[in-house]
Amino acid sequence: MAIILDHVNHIYEPGTPMAFSALTDVNLVIPDGQFIGLIGHTGSGKSTLVQHLNGLLKPTSGSIYYNGADINADGFNKKELRSKVGLVFQYPEHQLFEIDVFTDVCFGPKNLGLDRKEVELRAYAALKQVGLEDEYFYQSPFDLSGGQKRRAAIAGVLAMKPEVLILDEPTAGLDPKGRDEILDQIAALRQETGMTVILVSHSMEDVARYVDRIIVMNKSRVMMDDEPGAVFKRYGELEEVGLAAPQITYIMQALKEKGLSVDTDIINVEEASQAILRALGR
Repeated sequence: MAIILDHVNHIYEPGTPMAFSALTDVNLVIPDGQFIGLIGHTGSGKSTLVQHLNGLLKPTSGSIYYNGADINADGFNKKELRSKVGLVFQYPEHQLFEIDVFTDVCFGPKNLGLDRKEVELRAYAALKQVGLEDEYFYQSPFDLSGGQKRRAAIAGVLAMKPEVLILDEPTAGLDPKGRDEILDQIAALRQETGMTVILVSHSMEDVARYVDRIIVMNKSRVMMDDEPGAVFKRYGELEEVGLAAPQITYIMQALKEKGLSVDTDIINVEEASQAILRALGR
């Protein structure tokens, strides 16, 4: 089991009038190879949670284990941890800083102490994995479009060959085509490498389409942790905390209420269309 969170709490500004709890008694097991969706309204604790997974934040209390080792114990190598648990921030500008894209993507593997040839091979492979064309390799990352910046930021993490890839709102602000391209590439890479992927997203459609498991955060706590169908079946509870289910969930529920014999656990368009055709006898 790759990551375990054991009674993790995090308080910002402790001991001051500004103190508030961002994580409260969080207990999670994140096994190898899973594709996890992490959802919750703004301020629910999602970003705080993922920044604990590679040691960017330290819990106020509780423990986090990576492959059985306490990541906050004295002497634990957090530099190595961050090469294994890669985090792509919501705003790619927070990760891009070099003179050109290729140099930027080389930065991580270079800091691992790899030789120049291996560094450049990793950078090139990572840029290809995210679908960034060669013509952009030697442009300033700040001259790229929003979608291209996101691809470059993801490539910089992939070049480290992480075992866990955390994506914090990777498709925010992108058009549907760009969103699908990035997430399809991540899904394919996960199938190819077996890496664990944690997707933080406000898009219920994206979560429903890609993930194996959904963790719902609400007011600093884990509210739900289950398979997508089971989570979205509780759409009434999700709505009470400012969330929703994919549109297909509401469509299937409405059809059921109209007397059509369909499965309301279905959460993707392809399965829904087949179920509707079967219910209509076609």
